[in-house]
Amino acid sequence: MEYLKIMDELSFSRIIQGFWRLVQWDWDAKKLEEFMQGCIQRGVTTFDTAEIYGFGECETQLGRVFARNPSLRHKIQLVSKTGIFNHDGFKYYDTSYERIKTSCKESLQRLSCDYLDLYLIHREDPCFDPRETARAMLELKKEGLVKEIGVSNFDPYKFQALNEFAGNQLCTNQIEWNPCCYEHIQSGMIDLLTQKEIHPMVWSPLAGGKIFTSQEAPYVRVREKLAEIGQRHGVAAEVIAYAWILYHPVKAMPIVGSRKLSRLDNAIKALDVKLQRWEWYEIYTASTGERLR
Repeated sequence: MEYLKIMDELSFSRIIQGFWRLVQWDWDAKKLEEFMQGCIQRGVTTFDTAEIYGFGECETQLGRVFARNPSLRHKIQLVSKTGIFNHDGFKYYDTSYERIKTSCKESLQRLSCDYLDLYLIHREDPCFDPRETARAMLELKKEGLVKEIGVSNFDPYKFQALNEFAGNQLCTNQIEWNPCCYEHIQSGMIDLLTQKEIHPMVWSPLAGGKIFTSQEAPYVRVREKLAEIGQRHGVAAEVIAYAWILYHPVKAMPIVGSRKLSRLDNAIKALDVKLQRWEWYEIYTASTGERLR
């Protein structure tokens, strides 16, 4: 496994295990612990969750494992997020000072932990005040409740605004990126992260599975190209999808959201695949079917 330095005192496994759909897996604490141990045995030591996942239930289920086996917590890097809430079924964002401070403490209680390795603002908040958001995040660091801070789904403007008031301490932006989603390439976010040598976490690297299941034309074209390149390299198309993300000089960290360790193994295999530059661009242009100028 490759590990990347996120900040001076914190490194992440290049492949990350996510628990967005954990509640749907319907596992007890014993089954979940076995899965987590399987991840660790493979060198995947960074785990990602959020308070909105299962409306807190995801953190609660992970917390049962840490309560059951406290030594497990010290073998991993734990990431959680705040900022998305529901009021009677209505979704809204809140990145205010008080809400961030309260949310972090509530997450730690659910997780049966004393600290988070990384705490993220989950979504861009149109009402966000970068001064107040930064003040809350920096206080959490000072209090030892979080080691490092970052964001998720931010555009370059909001990222730089918050980073300025946070003393340039944002250490990642967790973004959606796959061969059918170029939002953060088009916005310049990935260019900014590359410039600053900040490694993004990548959610939905397989487009939520659509790359291999959807019959929409962009997904079909990408699927066919991944299979073609996979045959050249002697690996599954899924491995090539991860290799495509890993190829970029920003050194992204894909999040695997599957409950199957075999799917995690495919992401790990991608670390050994060396794409040709032209193969990367074959995949890059596949979803749109366009020719580069």
